[in-house]
Amino acid sequence: MSWFPEYTVESAPAGSRRFMVATRDHLGYLPAATARWAASPHLLEGFGRMLAIFENCTLDPVAREVVVMTIATRNGCHICVAMHTARLTALGASPDVIAALRGAAPLSDQRLDAVRVFTLRVLDTAGDVGDDALAAFLASGYTRQQALEVVLGIGTYTMSTLANRLTDAPLDDQLSAFA
Repeated sequence: MSWFPEYTVESAPAGSRRFMVATRDHLGYLPAATARWAASPHLLEGFGRMLAIFENCTLDPVAREVVVMTIATRNGCHICVAMHTARLTALGASPDVIAALRGAAPLSDQRLDAVRVFTLRVLDTAGDVGDDALAAFLASGYTRQQALEVVLGIGTYTMSTLANRLTDAPLDDQLSAFA
C-alpha cells in the first residue's frame, strides 16, 4: 500500500498540473513518480526549477550523470538508476562506465571518476571536503564553479531520490529495460 496516490493530470492539485503536463510532453508519458509527487505542487516546482538550473550548468552532460548516478546508487533509488542508465546510454557513455556507476565502483575514466569521488566526499562530509579532496578535484580539470555545481546536483537529486523512496514510486514500463 502506498500513502501517495498516482494522480492524473485531471485529478492532481491544480498547482501540480503544469509540471505534470510538461513532464508528460517531454518524456512521452507521465512517470508514476511524478504522478505521486503531484501531492505536493511545491516539490514538483522546486525539482523542476533545480533540474533546469542543473541541466544548464558548466559540467558536461556525462559528468552531470555521474553526479546523479552516484547519488542514485548511494540512496538506493531504483527509478533514478534506471532512468539515468537510459540517459547515459543515450549520451553514448561506455557500458563499463555505466556498469561501474550502477555498482558504485571506481570508473576507468579518471576525469569522470574524480566527479564520482568528489560527489561522495561532499556527501560523506556534509560539504567539509578538506583541502586535499578539493585540490584533487581541481587537478582533474574541474573548476571551483563546478565544485559548487556538484553541490547543486546533490541537492537536486537528493530531493528526487528521497521523494521517489518516500512515495514508493514503482518503475515505469518505459524504463524496465534499464532496471
